[in-house]
Amino acid sequence: MSNVKLAVIYYSSTGTNYELAKWAEEAGKESGAEVRLVKVPELAPEAAIESNPAWKAHYDATKDVKEATSDDIEWADAIIFSTPTRFGNVASQMKQFIDMQGGLWGAGKTVNKVVSAMSSASNPHGGQEATILSLYTSMMHWGAIIVPPGYSDQVIFGAGGNPYGTSVTQGQDGKMVEDVEAAVKHQAKRTVEVAEKVK
Repeated sequence: MSNVKLAVIYYSSTGTNYELAKWAEEAGKESGAEVRLVKVPELAPEAAIESNPAWKAHYDATKDVKEATSDDIEWADAIIFSTPTRFGNVASQMKQFIDMQGGLWGAGKTVNKVVSAMSSASNPHGGQEATILSLYTSMMHWGAIIVPPGYSDQVIFGAGGNPYGTSVTQGQDGKMVEDVEAAVKHQAKRTVEVAEKVK
């Protein structure tokens, strides 16, 4: 049984990153970690959500998922972030959540958190890597320990070969193009394993 507390913190408008987060949660539990799956608060106006049927459906379907707070960051030994790409950067919802952690950061409570990240975009070169690297820049400011998957397992290649973190393309039909479940689970297990060593 692991003694690691893992927070899986995600933002998802139509469900792709929610699915990635659920796989990470599952793998974290399989590794023996205590896991919290939480979403960052939605910032978009209701009119924008209502205008996109897939967004509205996902928004309604995940109303019961607990919203992330600073307490989740403070509680966790390890954190896996999952966010869609917005112009090569993290979604504004995730960015605001990270920006609001100044109090924790100022108190030194983000230091040595073990972190890893995942992303998605609507095409293979739509900024997934830049999004993960952007998030990792913030984590360097936190004094966190970044755990990328690298090429630590063959499943990385099957998922598209992103060494920074698992990333996936969302097709026009709303479904994932690449098969990334095994890569997400490997990344989550690796994050827990490193957190055990750090702890």
